[in-house]
Amino acid sequence: LPPVVPGSRAGAMPLSYAQQRLWLLDRMEPGNPNYNYPGGLRLSGGLNVSALNHGVNEIVRRHDVLRATFSDHDGTPVQTIVPPRPASLPIVDLGSLTSEERERTIGQLAEAEAKRPFDLAQDPLLRITLLQLGEQENVILFNMHHIACDGWSIGLFVRELSDTYQAFSRGGCSPLSELPLQYSDFAEWQRQWFEGEALEAQLDYWRRRLGGQ
Repeated sequence: LPPVVPGSRAGAMPLSYAQQRLWLLDRMEPGNPNYNYPGGLRLSGGLNVSALNHGVNEIVRRHDVLRATFSDHDGTPVQTIVPPRPASLPIVDLGSLTSEERERTIGQLAEAEAKRPFDLAQDPLLRITLLQLGEQENVILFNMHHIACDGWSIGLFVRELSDTYQAFSRGGCSPLSELPLQYSDFAEWQRQWFEGEALEAQLDYWRRRLGGQ
């Protein structure tokens, strides 16, 4: 197979086959949250909110797929990478609640976020909310759409958030190196490779399997 190489990453670009399946499922059932990847982190100790916010923005800047929007172009889905736009972290202050009320509210907010759909045509594919429980206790709620991540990606996100937070808390620079390839590069490579004879060979295989031959 030919190697994956960086593409232009500008304008309308193709989706990978996996992304196209998820895009089609979203079009068939708009608002279906089944392909959300929600999660949460409980943090103990003092929190540098500015460093956390900086870390989130750095991760979004570093990974193009988190800034992708998906649209229909003459019946064909395409993705466009939106330029980085630093954003402020939404903060919900729960400090005035009792311990029991806080835990109940955390559960309610987490469930609501997990069920909140993504608009793939315009929404950021990573959402994060900071719940402030007190001076020494916080909860981070996050949610990503499967079109931009998988189970392995969640662990990577948590590691990168931890690394950037520690660096920015000390007044340092991002410890994350620039990515030589982005997921859009793979999507373009996949589309170019699975054309012509390669695509026909795959289709013939599945025709035989599905036809019982």
